[in-house]
Amino acid sequence: MVCIACGDSVLREDAREYDKEGDRWNRRDKEFEYLCADCDGDLSHQPRDGLESLICSIEADGLTTEEFLGRYVDAVTGDDDPAEASDERSRSSRDRSNRDRSDRDR
Repeated sequence: MVCIACGDSVLREDAREYDKEGDRWNRRDKEFEYLCADCDGDLSHQPRDGLESLICSIEADGLTTEEFLGRYVDAVTGDDDPAEASDERSRSSRDRSNRDRSDRDR
């Protein structure tokens, strides 16, 4: 078997099955790819149901990494109004930086 992450060849009994759909227990009509034990250990084994559609729904052209991550956090924490939550984070950052400055700097 060849590890899809690093390209190392490993014996079948030393390889770990990788299912890009995240459901390795449902084996019907699937072809699995394989990872070596080290690369498999580096993966998050948390459920990914709906992750791709969530990412597609929040990404937009021209978003900075910070804006994208802000939208992602808002989506997974259940904030009702992502734009409002983003504005609150910006205000909070400004308030913190104003507090951190001395009276002389103001």
